[in-house]
Amino acid sequence: MAASELKGRVPPHNEEAERATIGALLLDSDALSTVLRYLRPDDFYRGANRRVFQGIINLFQRGDVIDIITLTDELRSRGELDASGGSAYVSSLTSSVPTSANVEYYARIVQGCSIRRELLRISAEIVATAHDESLDSRYIIEDAEKKIFELTDRQQTGSYKSAGEIVSRTIEAIEKLYHTKDNYTGVPSGFSDLDNMTSGFQDAEFIVIGARPSVGKTALACSMAANMTIRYKIPVGFFTLEMADMALMQRIIASEARISSHKIRTALLTPADFHSLTEAAARIYEAPLFIEDSPNIKLLDLRAQARRMITQHQVRAIFIDYLTLITPEREGNIPRHEQIAEISRSLKALARELSIPVITLSQVRRETEGKRPTLADLRESGSIEQDADVVIFLHRERGYDREGEAGPGDNVETEVIVAKQRNGPVGTVKLAFLPQYTKFEQLTSDAPMRG
Repeated sequence: MAASELKGRVPPHNEEAERATIGALLLDSDALSTVLRYLRPDDFYRGANRRVFQGIINLFQRGDVIDIITLTDELRSRGELDASGGSAYVSSLTSSVPTSANVEYYARIVQGCSIRRELLRISAEIVATAHDESLDSRYIIEDAEKKIFELTDRQQTGSYKSAGEIVSRTIEAIEKLYHTKDNYTGVPSGFSDLDNMTSGFQDAEFIVIGARPSVGKTALACSMAANMTIRYKIPVGFFTLEMADMALMQRIIASEARISSHKIRTALLTPADFHSLTEAAARIYEAPLFIEDSPNIKLLDLRAQARRMITQHQVRAIFIDYLTLITPEREGNIPRHEQIAEISRSLKALARELSIPVITLSQVRRETEGKRPTLADLRESGSIEQDADVVIFLHRERGYDREGEAGPGDNVETEVIVAKQRNGPVGTVKLAFLPQYTKFEQLTSDAPMRG
């Protein structure tokens, strides 16, 4: 439909559903908790209905009785009674509906009209920005995707949530966990000692894994992603900015098949090795793992790709290898620490927006070589330490840092230090690093241990 045809048309709304929703609340104020799952005052098209609904919320928040008399008095005290249609209009609302039994149905009709109006508003904004030649086209696309994503994922509206809403949803979540008997409330990494400390990687959290080069950041991320996708069948997105997708997949196949990466690179494979590789490949083929390997990916592009992974594949965790390789939108003469701070804040915001854990790898300062890293050692920006909900460091003694420095079958003991956890304990757990497979596993007593 052409823009000229839309001009002058009345925005989508349903006056009867708006009146029925408010009328049902006046008949049964307990229905407000149901309605608040769908509506906020701005979702009502008619101004009078917006003011009346806000008046009901005001009474609810104070714990006052909600009926025609108290509502009329509330609107009068705020000087909004006339703008709300007067006492006669408020009194007539209960005659719009015989019972509150269908209030959820009415509320969803009102919400549907509100979403359509919001789509029209967003569409108009997209058209306006598309004509602004000063804006980068990628910024326009990313901004449009963000707005549409927020709209399609919308379950609640408005700028606040009442304590009653939050308590109800929290109890529901706890009850669900109680009945499912899941061991962890978040996405499990597959390493039980670490998961016992974190209860899995939690939704909406920004998690940073830091270490010096060659200590095993990528190997740990690959091991975690393999555990999630192969063992638990949890969809995972993996942004590899340092190596190509095939190189990353070669690592995962080698670790899953327990074949030396060196043997694969040099093609010194036995028939038994090749059989193990094909079996591992078959398991990985079925895994819901989605890899993006664009080098120096722009921050806006990364956010847009993450949203696509959510909408198309319902990924429940995202890995980024690694943070300082992301290209910020603002470059120029901006100091590096400010660029990193922008990236860090954006990734934290992305985790909250998508409501999934975002696990990012980061280098630590050169001065940490040979000693246990601390939060102050995160490179290039103190904002990483501030923004992160969880910070994990890898550390092992000097001399066993590189692939090939352990003998065949040797496991190198590695400390996994949870240095910060906003909502849980900190401490250290130990994992076994298998350099020949570039893989981390639980510590066992079956293989020689060095470290």
